[in-house]
Amino acid sequence: MNTQTIAAKATLKISSPEFEHEGHIPAKYTCEGRNINPPIAIKGLPKQAISLVVILEDPDAPGGIFDHWVLWNIPPTELIGEDSVPGIAAKNSTGEYRYTGPCPPSGTHRYYFKVYALDTLLELDDDADKKVVEEALHDNVLAYGELMGLYSKA
Repeated sequence: MNTQTIAAKATLKISSPEFEHEGHIPAKYTCEGRNINPPIAIKGLPKQAISLVVILEDPDAPGGIFDHWVLWNIPPTELIGEDSVPGIAAKNSTGEYRYTGPCPPSGTHRYYFKVYALDTLLELDDDADKKVVEEALHDNVLAYGELMGLYSKA
C-alpha cells in the first residue's frame, strides 16, 4: 500500500484537548517544558482495529524529517494519555526509544501526529525505527488520521 492509498483512508479524527489542529503546541510538551507527550484523542476507530501506530514528525527540520516519537502495537483506544507510553517505542531521530518534544532550532515548525489503525499486531524487533514500522504497517492500515501543531521557541 503506498502513501496515497493510506491518505485515502484518512477517516480517523485526531485531536488534542491541549491544542487545535494547526494551533500552537503548549511549551509543556516541548524541550522548553516538561518534554512529555500531549494527550491525543482518536475518533472513528474501525471495530476490526487490533492495534495503533503513532508517529510524530517534524518535516521542517534542517536535516530533513525529524522523528520525535514512534509507537507501535498500541491497543485500540480513544485517548492516548498525557505523559504515557501505551505501546512499544521505536527509535526516534535522537536515537532514543521515547517521546522527544518539539525543539526547533529557529522559526516555527510543523509537527504532525500521525495515527494509523491496523488490522494486526506488528511483529518487529525491539530496535525498530520509523522506517521499519512504516514498512510493516503499509498492508495493514484500516484507517488513518493526523493532527498538526506548530511550535517555535520563546
